[in-house]
Amino acid sequence: MSSATVPPWPQQEGQATPWERFHTWRHTRPFWGGLLAILAGGPILYFPYFHLKLGQLTMAMSTTAGAGSLVIGLLLIALGLTAWFQPLVRVFCGVATTILSLISIPVSNFGGFLLGFLLGLVGGGLLLSWAPLKPEPVVEAVEGAEFAAEQPAGSEPAAAEVAEAVDTQAADTHVLPAQPQAADPEGQR
Repeated sequence: MSSATVPPWPQQEGQATPWERFHTWRHTRPFWGGLLAILAGGPILYFPYFHLKLGQLTMAMSTTAGAGSLVIGLLLIALGLTAWFQPLVRVFCGVATTILSLISIPVSNFGGFLLGFLLGLVGGGLLLSWAPLKPEPVVEAVEGAEFAAEQPAGSEPAAAEVAEAVDTQAADTHVLPAQPQAADPEGQR
């Protein structure tokens, strides 16, 4: 049984579960781009301050660019959070994430050993490409069709009257270019 065939859980009117609220929140902002930007900051921050211990041998990945890595990593995390909570600045966040990811290659151990670099590039691209959904247009009722509701269902005259009203209104509003135009009696248009 797939999730598409399972009936929804009964909910009280007007109440949404926390998952539904998160789902709605996630779809109104560049969620995945912001998440990848936040995750890109992790390896860039971590590796310059990383100490690997093998028995009594300690390997330090510290470089002279530790402060630069700290700034780049924190900025990537801040840009991801900003894109989440202020979706209108997503283009700025995407450009800044991409540039900081590129700068992290020479500054921060090849961009967090390419892990932070790649996450930042993909996250910046997702931030740049995200756009909010446009609201669906409201379909207006056809004038003259309200009398169809008064007729009993399935009656032929009501359906014919509605079709005639729709055709009349469509003919009054526009003429398609593919329709032949009536020529003047003198042959001029």
